[in-house]
Amino acid sequence: MNNFLPILGIETSGDLCSVAIMMNEKSFYEINILEKHVHSKKILALIDLLLKEAGLELKKLSHIAVSIGPGSFTGLRIGLTTAKGLGYGANLPIVPVPTFNALALQISDFVPMNNNFVIIKNASVDDLYYASPYYDGKKIGFSHELSIIKKNDIESILKNDELIFSDIDFEFATKKIIGPSALNICRYSYLFGKDLLTFDYDYLEPFYLKQFLVRVKK
Repeated sequence: MNNFLPILGIETSGDLCSVAIMMNEKSFYEINILEKHVHSKKILALIDLLLKEAGLELKKLSHIAVSIGPGSFTGLRIGLTTAKGLGYGANLPIVPVPTFNALALQISDFVPMNNNFVIIKNASVDDLYYASPYYDGKKIGFSHELSIIKKNDIESILKNDELIFSDIDFEFATKKIIGPSALNICRYSYLFGKDLLTFDYDYLEPFYLKQFLVRVKK
């Protein structure tokens, strides 16, 4: 078996609580729960269930791939803390996977190669995550790097006839997205994660992109 397989994938950056074990390029196990605020209650039980279904011990994995952000402040910390705890206990390295890169890989399955598309996801009450990625078969690239924009500015930024994927309902045409899924966290790690592999758990922190401000009632 490829020494970079099997992979445990963890995705908790949004409402989707997702875990997967990628056995090889054609075989995988995955469980997805789309419900808010269940990550801390479900994640370890889901991982245990998948390991049993796959007939694997945790220490037999090659590594753990985890969504590193951006995304939900709490969700990302739950996923990363879980990955660190399991990795430390089983002496497994971790691959931190950029959330939007994995999502771009997921979407690229349905978009012609080298075609740009747009991803718009909710970041806060006033802000959006915005990126325009592409996949050329060798790497995930961005014609517009991931950034945060104001919701009021989105229509002025978009170009005509762009293929737009979003988790928000807009007045303009979009295709609904959820995720990325944990399987695509695994896939990204398998394709691009060898240089990201690390045992330095203490240096792994969620990538938020957005500054979180504490609002104080006056």
